[in-house]
Amino acid sequence: MAIKITDECINCGACEPECPNNAIYEGGIEWAIADGTNVKGDYVLMDGSVTNADTKHQPFSNDIYFIVTDKCTECKGFHEEPQCAAVCPVDCCIADEDNVESEEELLAKKDKMHL
Repeated sequence: MAIKITDECINCGACEPECPNNAIYEGGIEWAIADGTNVKGDYVLMDGSVTNADTKHQPFSNDIYFIVTDKCTECKGFHEEPQCAAVCPVDCCIADEDNVESEEELLAKKDKMHL
């Protein structure tokens, strides 16, 4: 299951540098699969659509930090726990129950991004 940032976010930015997948963005910032990963060319997103890894996408939030679900692996393969949640001073990095993935799926996603 991916992690999401709730609207209780105070925009401190502590989470962003902790993410090994560069899945966390400041509100209003466009994102791309290639940011902080080794992905090149076409990439199949979780919804089945295809994007170019370098294509910039609209931010999911303009007001608070957000996590790109397609890049979040809950830090599997890197750390024992999601680092964003570990450093968040207001506990707004929580499990995203709308995006549940098994540990095997998360590790496969990690491998796909960091060949």
